[in-house]
Formats: sequence, C-alpha cells, structure tokens
Amino acid sequence: MTGADELPDDIVRTLRQAERLEYWNIGWTISIIVSMGLVMGQSQTMKTAWVEDTLGLVPPIAFLVAARMERRGQVSPRYPFGFHRVNGLGFFLAAVALAATGGLMLWDSAMTLVHGDHATVGSVRLLGRDIWLGWLMLAAQVYALVPPLIIGSKELPLAEKLSDKLLHTDALMNKANWMTGAAGIAGVLGLGLGLWWADSVAAAFISFGIVSDGIKALRSSTAELVDGAPRGLSSPKLSDDAQALKERLEARYSGSTVRLRETGRLIRAEVHGHVGPQDALDIDALWPGRPDEAWRLSQVSFAPPTHRDD
Repeated sequence: MTGADELPDDIVRTLRQAERLEYWNIGWTISIIVSMGLVMGQSQTMKTAWVEDTLGLVPPIAFLVAARMERRGQVSPRYPFGFHRVNGLGFFLAAVALAATGGLMLWDSAMTLVHGDHATVGSVRLLGRDIWLGWLMLAAQVYALVPPLIIGSKELPLAEKLSDKLLHTDALMNKANWMTGAAGIAGVLGLGLGLWWADSVAAAFISFGIVSDGIKALRSSTAELVDGAPRGLSSPKLSDDAQALKERLEARYSGSTVRLRETGRLIRAEVHGHVGPQDALDIDALWPGRPDEAWRLSQVSFAPPTHRDD
C-alpha cells in the first residue's frame, strides 16, 4: 500500500496541486536569484536578499521530494510504516533554512552597523549611457516582490487543507522574501539619499520576524521527529484537534492513558491500559473536528494492561 492510498481523493488532488505550485515556485525563485546576483553590488540588503532567495529553494525542493516519496514510496520489509514521516523530515530542513536565513540577515546587518561600513552604489555602462546601479537594484527588488507574494498567498490555503507544516513553512519563507524585497527598496533608496546606515537597518528590521518564524518552525519540527504530541500548523503549541481527540479517547476508554504522535500530516493514537473493542473500530467517528478532516486520524491502537513477574 502506498501513502497516497490512505488519503482521500480530494486530498491527493490538492497534494498534486501543491506540487505544481512548487515547481512554479522553484522556477521563479531561480530567475530572482539570477537577477539579484547581477545587480547586487555592495548593498547589504541586496546581498542578504540574495542569500535568502537562495535558501528559499530548500522548502519547495524538500516538499517535492517528500510528496513524491509519500505518494510513490511502497511499504516494504525495510520501510514497514511507509514514508509519511519524510514530510516531517522535510519540515525540519525547511525550518532550519528559515531560521538560518533570519540569523544570517541579522548577523550581517549588525556587523555592518557595528563596523560602520559605508556601502556605495556606483554606475554601470548600459546601452552607451551611464546609469546609477541603484535603479537596476530597485527594478530587481520590485521584480523579486511579486512572485513570492502571489505564490505564498496560494500556498497558505493548500497547507491548511493538507495540514502540511512543510508547505506552510514555505509560505512563511515566501513571506520573508517579499518583505525582504520591500525593505531592500527602502535600503537602496536610503543609500541614494546618502544614509549609509539605512541599508543595514532595513535588512536587520525584517530579520527579527524571520528568526521568530524559523524558531517556531524548528520547535514544531523537532517535536514531530522525537514523537512529541501534535503541534498546531503555525504554532509550536499543542494542536487543538489533538487535544480534543485525546480527551474524547480518554472519556470513551476510561482509566486509559492516551498518547498521540504525528507522522507528517497524519495523527496516530495509542490507548494504553485498555484491551480495546472486540468489533471493528470506526476511527472516523472518533475524530472530534470537522468530518472532512477525519482522514488525519490514521491509526488507533490499544495496549492492554500488562503484568510482569518479579
């Protein structure tokens, strides 16, 4: 059985839609990296934006690899539980990239301000005329604003429907990219006005939000990898659906202890201290949230009381 066989058809179609969007994301990001690299000059904001755009390739690539393995990876003796957790591994890599992006931006900007480095924006010869390089920087920044803004807004509803933290982190990365573009415009204009510090201040300002999002994503992704309780889509706090599920199972099987863990987009429950029902179990009926999200509860297993001789 493949991972996709365990998902509703509507979710599989949404997953394919997200994959197509990520291919567009990679294509646009590469074009932005090239255009920014050609005109970045000595601008601190342009350099950090270029690094950020380059790291921005990590989440979509990780998502595509994880989705492909989840959909096509066969259960085998070597991988008896399938490849649902590969999405969580991709989520961790994307979280590292997001946190690293913010950290690099903050460090570089702070060092530039501490050392008082004065970036200069010269001129280039284009079509027989001398043109201030700042105009080309501004054009590249404006171009870099649009694709992340559009793609990120399309990713968020897909991430919510799929309960996909990796895709949600990529949407945050795109948010960071267009915010960087906006701050970059302000920084380049500041350099043009002779405000040497404006460039670094603009880069440092946006880095705080990126670091915050990256740390939240790292906390959630690490919790998933070490079998922590399911976290919310956009928060390291415990998921409301998981909390409600735990309460429902403990009420239904009194005296038991319920443990929940998340493998990718799926939740698995273990009921300890109860023998379980004798008849077939309808796990969809146990889901406390919206019925169209009941597919997330992938498994309910029971561990009856045990006794060991001294």
